[in-house]
Amino acid sequence: MNGLRPFVIVILEIVWLACGAWAQNRPETVMVSVPAAPFVMGRDEGPVDERPAHRLQLQAFSIDRTPVTNGQFAAFLNAAGPVSKKGERLYDVDDNDARIRKKGDHWVPASSFENHPVVEVSWFGALEYCAWIGKRLPTEAEWEKAARSNDQRRFPWGNDPPDPSRGQFNAGWNQTAPVGSFPKGASPYGVLDMAGNVWEWVSSAYFPYPYDARDGREDLKPGPIRGTRGGGHDSSGDELATTYRGRDLSRNFNSGHHNIGFRCAR
Repeated sequence: MNGLRPFVIVILEIVWLACGAWAQNRPETVMVSVPAAPFVMGRDEGPVDERPAHRLQLQAFSIDRTPVTNGQFAAFLNAAGPVSKKGERLYDVDDNDARIRKKGDHWVPASSFENHPVVEVSWFGALEYCAWIGKRLPTEAEWEKAARSNDQRRFPWGNDPPDPSRGQFNAGWNQTAPVGSFPKGASPYGVLDMAGNVWEWVSSAYFPYPYDARDGREDLKPGPIRGTRGGGHDSSGDELATTYRGRDLSRNFNSGHHNIGFRCAR
């Protein structure tokens, strides 16, 4: 046994170094803490899918300050590729709206788009990326709480209507902005880009309210249409509301879309 001990130690050191090098290739992200506290989800004055307003108590969690960028997702593609081990499409590499392309043996973001929010990521791709980086997708309830806190505000910054200083909206096809470009649009917790630029996948299925994490909507098996939040660069101002659920948005979860991105939580 004593003779085997140095060999075992060497093997463990090699594994530890390899894991450390792999982890170093993962993008660093800034996260914002959201404390445990009750909040009201939805609103009674909104569209049918936002009703009824209902009170929830969530545990504390953290959420990415900004959406995942093309540069960050390119690092994931270089590690995992665009198709999962189960054959699920993670990224629509053949779509003209994709801003990450393969050059030689590496996936690289298009010039000047490295810090723009990634689009053309399927819901499966968002799940896989968040797991790869040691996180997960936020639930729909967590996303809304991070956007509005507990004062039932209409938009992340308050109740004033959207304007160009607070988010990217009413823009042309694919006219995204770099993440973090609109500090005036920050939520009460300091989370950025929760109104406009890109819609964001959440883990939750698009089920009617009231929200209940135990009713199957947080089952991550393929099947139900998934939720999206926040509005995109080509959205109207009304779609930037903290309660808006994207009911008219094209969002097949098996595919990517030109205006849907995501951020992670923990």
